[in-house]
Amino acid sequence: MVKAADLRLGDHPSQRRRRSAARLGSVQALYQIEVTGAGAEDTIEEFVRYRLGAEAVDGGAVAAPDSELFADIVDGACERRAEIDALIGGALNEPWRLERLERVVRAILRAGVYELLARPQVPARVVINEYVDVAHAFFGGGEPGFINGVLDRLARDLRRPEIEGGDCDRATLTG
Repeated sequence: MVKAADLRLGDHPSQRRRRSAARLGSVQALYQIEVTGAGAEDTIEEFVRYRLGAEAVDGGAVAAPDSELFADIVDGACERRAEIDALIGGALNEPWRLERLERVVRAILRAGVYELLARPQVPARVVINEYVDVAHAFFGGGEPGFINGVLDRLARDLRRPEIEGGDCDRATLTG
């Protein structure tokens, strides 16, 4: 199956797999940071040194994660955590509160919201699709749909002109 993210012009499939693997790794690192209380810098170093080997993605294709993208997401999501958490909290409907969400769900949302805020070169639809795919790696129930809904709601606020204008032609997709 071909996804919109696969239609980028001049973008090699191995680069897409490397970015997808970096996003998966960033969610794992953000989860570890929340559970252990470790700092972003130490966690990034640990992951790059010991954990970010080639990962199986997209039906078994192996890709070594893009370590620069990984570090940017982890560092940026940690640095902007208060801002990101406020945005996520504002997008949740009652009775949901950020602290009630499962830790992996929080990590996925934090990484996705960071990209929506800080990586405007990546189309919002690509960000949403990538993190819904990450959610499917962890969950088989309704969590991917929930994550899709929250990220979509935030993308409509954070990137309104892009979303409303359908600014997602093939030449601009750089996820």
